[in-house]
Amino acid sequence: MKHGFLKAAALTPALRVADCVYNTQQVIDALRAAAQRGVKLAVFPEFCLTGYTCGDLFFQRTLQKGALEGLSQVLKASESLDLVALVGLPVLLQGKLYNCAAVVCGGKLLGLVPKTYLPNYGEFYEKRQFTPGDCEVRQVTVCGQETLFGTSLLFRCRQMESFVLGVELCEDLWSALPPSTFHALAGATVIANLSASDETVGKAEYRRALVENQSARLLCGYIYASAGHGESTQDMVFAGHDLIAENGIMLAEAGPFGSGLAETELDCQRMESERARNTSFEPSGEGYETVEFDLCCTETTLTRWVDPAPFVPGNLHRRAQRCELILKMQADGLARRLEHTHAKTAVIGISGGLDSCLALLVAVRAMQQLGRSTKDVLAVTMPCFGTTHRTRTNAEILCDELDVSFQEVQIAHTVRSHFADIGQDENTLDVTFENGQARVRTLELMDLANRTGGLVVGTGDLSELALGWATYNGDHMSMYGVNAGVPKTLVRHLVRYEADSAHSEKLREVLLDILDTPVSPELLPARNGEIAQKTEDLVGPYELHDFYLYQVLRFGFGPEKIFRLAKAAFAGREEYPDEVLYKWLRNFYWRFFAQQFKRSCLPDGPKIGSATLSPRGDWRMPSDACAALWLAELEQMPH
Repeated sequence: MKHGFLKAAALTPALRVADCVYNTQQVIDALRAAAQRGVKLAVFPEFCLTGYTCGDLFFQRTLQKGALEGLSQVLKASESLDLVALVGLPVLLQGKLYNCAAVVCGGKLLGLVPKTYLPNYGEFYEKRQFTPGDCEVRQVTVCGQETLFGTSLLFRCRQMESFVLGVELCEDLWSALPPSTFHALAGATVIANLSASDETVGKAEYRRALVENQSARLLCGYIYASAGHGESTQDMVFAGHDLIAENGIMLAEAGPFGSGLAETELDCQRMESERARNTSFEPSGEGYETVEFDLCCTETTLTRWVDPAPFVPGNLHRRAQRCELILKMQADGLARRLEHTHAKTAVIGISGGLDSCLALLVAVRAMQQLGRSTKDVLAVTMPCFGTTHRTRTNAEILCDELDVSFQEVQIAHTVRSHFADIGQDENTLDVTFENGQARVRTLELMDLANRTGGLVVGTGDLSELALGWATYNGDHMSMYGVNAGVPKTLVRHLVRYEADSAHSEKLREVLLDILDTPVSPELLPARNGEIAQKTEDLVGPYELHDFYLYQVLRFGFGPEKIFRLAKAAFAGREEYPDEVLYKWLRNFYWRFFAQQFKRSCLPDGPKIGSATLSPRGDWRMPSDACAALWLAELEQMPH
């Protein structure tokens, strides 16, 4: 439960229709096993104590009594179990039968939630036996305990305030306005659905889509436990299709006629973070009552998959689709700017590296979109003290294959003249030595753009902006930054995508060699013709920094939780022991805070994904904010 992680399970034990004693024991056995696995929330199907297919037997007092006796046994068994359990049963109150979910914890009946929408079409005829629940919450006595009854109930864990449970039953989700919508607006971060959805052709896909979409719409975790083997097959078959989704992502699933167990960890803090930043999510808890309960706050072992590359789709087909979409977004943004400014050229500094390569590919697409010649793209290479033959050659081949205008500007003389102006010793390889070259290159590009009636296309990416790995008023500046929303880990896949679809083998080969070239600004003199300055040796691996950046920007997680997620995401990677993850996380926070002033005055550029650092869009941060709290949290962590 630490860091907001809740281990949850949807369970479908085999049952016997109308055999409450047998069914109760199945539920208790499953509960005990779940508790041993560390489950804190266990959800069983609709009518799991009786069976859904009892028909008019629900009117029989013997069955009703058997269900209540079963609930009493579940309550007794739960006294020694550290979890919340939801079981389904019929309950007779004031002469009416209700289809209920009983919420059980530590021997206490926390509440009874009745089903709101009763299906009475096709193979369903629930209105024959049951009465719909309503929003009014009233006190009732069941199994010798006073408890609350009604649909407007929430259940909050005192030890983990981000865990707030709302309950609905089967058809409720399939309705036009599910009760879970109101539960979530009232504060529920987790929705449990006790269901008895029969299986028909195509229904599993629709059921899965419902659960995913509702969890996305409500920014919640959604657990769906459905009836399975043992229900009467007189007219229907039940497949035990159990699902657990979180914010639109299916985390665990027991497919139809499968294991009858879906189990994973929900991140309740993530749901809180999503809601905090979403101003369309307007809380409204009118008419709701909240029941509090206690659980031991234990360390939750993570079994859910933590994506080490959150910016990059893992599925190859989806990745290709995403790459094409991103390239179109970048190109369209640039095309509109070229169109609006009546720019005659798009001027790009080409280094033979990844970022400038991507910017050039985007510029070519933009010109093609406008129906203009690719010669209107002016690619400028500006070799100096650190330029290697490999990058210089790759830059020229790339420009030739893309059929753009190409110009070489030797800047060494200008840089030396500038060093003389300010009294810089050329043999002192300090920050002035490096940044002087970057600023001269920007000067050349800006003035070439003026001379050709064009605009300078920026090449810096999102990862560099996060770390401040750019020379202020050097490569930091342009007239339109096409890569500003693209993290470094994604840049690689975009260039790879273009290589895979290249129109010639020579273009493919040069793109692949650019991908294979170490990332470097090439501002220090080359050593034996090889790159002497490797960016990731200095600032750390970009795959780590992109992982950290995503967790910071999207969810606002603190260093301790991000470190834990990183350990899960990069487990088994020998190059990333805990001390390395910690080292670069600390470096990330230090640079992220110290370099905000560079992000406060960024050129325009298109937003690509959900995480961006534009000062006019998603990220507003004072340039002199202090990192002390974040660094202190890091210091207190075991590492």
